[in-house]
Amino acid sequence: MTAVSSTAPDVQAVIAGRRRRARRRTVVVIVLAAVVAALFATSIMVGSTFYGPDVIIRVLLGEQVPGASFSIADRRLPRAAMAVLVGVAFGMAGATFQTLLRNPLASPDIIGVSFGASAAAVIGIVFFSVSGLALSALALGGALATALAIYLLSIRGGFAGTRLILIGIGLAAMLQSIVTYALSRAAAWDLQSAMRWLTGSLNSASAESLTPLALAAVVLVPLLALQSRSLHALRIGDDVAAALGVKVDRTRLALILGAVALLAFATAAAGPIAFVAFMAGPIAARLVGAGSSPLVPAGLVGAVLVLAADLVGQYALPTVYPVGVITGILGAPYLIALLIRTNRTGGSL
Repeated sequence: MTAVSSTAPDVQAVIAGRRRRARRRTVVVIVLAAVVAALFATSIMVGSTFYGPDVIIRVLLGEQVPGASFSIADRRLPRAAMAVLVGVAFGMAGATFQTLLRNPLASPDIIGVSFGASAAAVIGIVFFSVSGLALSALALGGALATALAIYLLSIRGGFAGTRLILIGIGLAAMLQSIVTYALSRAAAWDLQSAMRWLTGSLNSASAESLTPLALAAVVLVPLLALQSRSLHALRIGDDVAAALGVKVDRTRLALILGAVALLAFATAAAGPIAFVAFMAGPIAARLVGAGSSPLVPAGLVGAVLVLAADLVGQYALPTVYPVGVITGILGAPYLIALLIRTNRTGGSL
């Protein structure tokens, strides 16, 4: 009786802790979703001409409003929708890699997956004059091939996150040299196109370029979200995950393939927007606190980052800048601060 009575308060404390974490995560998701909605609406309203909510609603209902119909339906709405989808894709993909490999540096744009898409796209632009959907397909193939190479090289002798990160960084350096070589051989007009794509931009957003990403997001975002519990178990350790009923190898491979595919479609649509995948996961983890899955919050943080950076790049500065320039300015100091903090705490790759 004494043993049972002594463990009851502990069980109640665990249950209460889980409820607090669940409430905090729910509040964070609701607040982030509201911020995304507000930034999305602002992106549609603001421009060379300001359109109020009444005009936007009329256009969305199919009414032809002179001037507004083209600006909203053909320009601003696809751009804002792409910003949301790209942000969610980068955020969830980055959080998946960082959680799975238990390292905040294990972002797809750090370990080389984004460089695979960049190298394939630049080669296509410079040497084969590829553009449009063919360029997106080439970037998609480059990202998937790079991720597969990193996984196969790191899986020998058993899976190890440290080995995967180091192999990815090495491949990223090699791919970066390929990009540099291709740019050195590019004609002036191809060089401008390649650099515009490498920077990461939403300028090419259209219904045509948005459709593949939207279809991929409809399939892959729910699949990754449904694996959030298994991902959290894998973060604790393979043995613990196996004890909890997780099929470790199969789940890990599914998570990696899902995250890579989501990242590849986003990169193919908007280019490798710098540091969104890298920043979204740690920010979301801090918001939801320890013991909660950051996957869905990371996707919403990614959408906030891309929407906000695009608004700043377009309207808050004297010169218009692509969204990738703004996220790069934000991400570089964050990366340096993370490396300094890791060094001070004695951490390592």
